[in-house]
Amino acid sequence: MLEADLIVVNASEVATCTGSAGPEGLAPIRNGAVAVRDGRIVWVGPEAQLPFKVRTLEATRVDARGGIVGPGFVDAHTHLVFAGDRAREFSLRCAGASYASLLAEGGGILATVRATRAASEEELVRLALPRARRLIAQGVTTVEVKSGYGLSVEDELKMLRAIRALAEELPISVVPTALPLHALPPEGREDRDGWIDRMLEELVPAVAEEGLAQFVDAFVEEGAFSPDEARRLAAVAAEYGLGLRLHVDQLTDQGGAELAAELGAVTADHLEEVSEEGIRALAESGVAVTLLPTSTLYLKCPRYAPGRALADAGVKLALGSNCNPGSAMSENFALALSLACLGNGLSAPEAYYAATAGGADALGLEDRGRIAEGYAADLVIFDAPSFEHLAYHMAVPHARVVIAGGRVVHEAEDLPGCL
Repeated sequence: MLEADLIVVNASEVATCTGSAGPEGLAPIRNGAVAVRDGRIVWVGPEAQLPFKVRTLEATRVDARGGIVGPGFVDAHTHLVFAGDRAREFSLRCAGASYASLLAEGGGILATVRATRAASEEELVRLALPRARRLIAQGVTTVEVKSGYGLSVEDELKMLRAIRALAEELPISVVPTALPLHALPPEGREDRDGWIDRMLEELVPAVAEEGLAQFVDAFVEEGAFSPDEARRLAAVAAEYGLGLRLHVDQLTDQGGAELAAELGAVTADHLEEVSEEGIRALAESGVAVTLLPTSTLYLKCPRYAPGRALADAGVKLALGSNCNPGSAMSENFALALSLACLGNGLSAPEAYYAATAGGADALGLEDRGRIAEGYAADLVIFDAPSFEHLAYHMAVPHARVVIAGGRVVHEAEDLPGCL
């Protein structure tokens, strides 16, 4: 008989997310229970079978109180670590100011770069902690975090060390990504090639040597970086054993999806302006796509990424909050889940699968995002009657209990009931 040190009982439904991507991917168990030992799931099944499968006399008992239980969310794309505040810029932009005019006044991403460069590593961690905790309260148990606001070798390394320190402070999993090609800093305007050389030839080797990131990333867009510059980054990343992720086709169709397929990127993120040819290339190559609909809403973009077309083509989908100071200042993962349905065209089960199993797959995490024996015990008890309800009841924090690595890391006992 198996032994457990934590069990979750009295759930109306347990979504295992062990099916294939699609409407049936949640593979639910009615009246299910989950047993955990040493941070790993040792059993999942109908609660009626629990006494015959698992020894639970001394286990911590977590009562789902008739709620639903699923894997913790995997937030597959964030920029949590930064300094500064762009609230005034937000107000001006909403009132009609153009991004170009804000840049001319010293705003935009370069305002965040100045503030981040001025902050210490310790200050960056202090500022990021409450953002991460708000994600945890939403049910996030794994979060990807990028650099990209340092834009110099020393400041990018400072950011990545802050991300590592943040991971040590948090009870959830953190996946670090180096974003050396995010924007061109003022000092890069006079010698663009020289600045890119330093980022690729000095920063990337240092990142690999210190083990500061698992992936590198680039923003391929008109006014940012070109496909050829991304190819240079991909070649250096491959040399040092780092995976490639790309921001592509967000504002204009730059052939970014085709580029991601060509380079064998792990993910292609955004894709609001992806072409039909790009969708076919992603499907044929197996590159995953991270949908970031909160940013589409925040920037008032004319269209959302075509999640329906991507899913129908067989492209693997993940979901991210894209929490950042300029284009998605929100830690509300529940909002992203709803927008994946309302904007990207996914069904509610498809959105939840993308937010869990899909995100884990996109980040190369083979033991997350599902409820199955041997997987990390990252679980959320939602005070909701169904998984469709999570997206339907828009932007509401339904997570009542969050469990990461077999430990309760968040409880919201006073959460008003949705049942």
